[in-house]
Amino acid sequence: MKNSRSESYAAAGVDITAGYKAVELMKKHIARTRNQGSMDDVGGFGGCFDLGFAKGMEHPVLVSGTDGCGTKVKLAILMDKHDTIGIDAVAMCVNDIVCVGAKPLYFLDYIACGKNIPEKIAEIVSGVAEGCVQSGCALTGGETAEHPGLMPVEDYDLAGFAVGVVDKPKMIDNSKMAVGDVVIALPSTGIHSNGFSLCRKVFDIDNNNPELYVEREELGGKTIAEALLVPTRIYVKSVLALIEKVDVKGISHITGGGFYENIPRSIPDGLCAKIDKSAVKVLPIFNVIAKWGNVPERDMFNTYNMGVGMSVVVPAQQVEEALSILKANGEDAYVIGEIIESDEKIILE
Repeated sequence: MKNSRSESYAAAGVDITAGYKAVELMKKHIARTRNQGSMDDVGGFGGCFDLGFAKGMEHPVLVSGTDGCGTKVKLAILMDKHDTIGIDAVAMCVNDIVCVGAKPLYFLDYIACGKNIPEKIAEIVSGVAEGCVQSGCALTGGETAEHPGLMPVEDYDLAGFAVGVVDKPKMIDNSKMAVGDVVIALPSTGIHSNGFSLCRKVFDIDNNNPELYVEREELGGKTIAEALLVPTRIYVKSVLALIEKVDVKGISHITGGGFYENIPRSIPDGLCAKIDKSAVKVLPIFNVIAKWGNVPERDMFNTYNMGVGMSVVVPAQQVEEALSILKANGEDAYVIGEIIESDEKIILE
């Protein structure tokens, strides 16, 4: 790489040597994510992963998921805090694929930026690496694209995808769900990575509203900006531990669209998740959004996770065991509803 430098390309706004420096700075973070399938260092044309360990499975199935952080990136840019947004990028992908019982294997990121500032890129990737560590997957590669003229110098966007594996006989497909099964909530850490366009409007984020940075008693002394930027919780290890011991019949990752969109995705036709709204432990930040934006309760439950980042459906006779396993794995889980017979898919009352 020592001889690779184009003065003409640099004059056009792209410094390819900045990319090389960014890769060198991020290697220490990537090294933290190596797992049983990791094969090589980042920097080649493809990220390689050894699937040899899957030989013990009856019928291995690869499961993939892709997503980004949405306009939450705007807040990270305003706060000049870039070391947690990568956790969100990983979480949005791995939390999806674990819903079918898949163990995440590896992750690749894509960062588009107005200007490649190696230290900032490495800071972003440090968060990606942390998300990979939390979910047990390897960061096998990625791409940083410098887009002068297309994006302002300070701006960037972050997305990625994850690949996992599950033994086909153990896939979670809701086919065994039945009346009387119980819905368990796994608490969120806050907004996670959805509904930020509404947050931007409610709190006037695009104009960098000074009120964002005032410490507030109702938020436990945090500022609104701090509460919004808390990274998405990663549920992979706790859910995989649950699946090992309990007959999990359905899993929902509560993202954009809130309860009304996401929980029905794990409910088969003819059945319905009846959710007790009074049982939902709503986090303070959601009350602040509703109050400041005069947002109706139904819109809140149809936009945000409201404090429930993931829900799982288990047999009634296994509820106590499920709660015990989840709590042993760091989740303060609790019951929020049951499965009933109905064509509505979800009822909140």
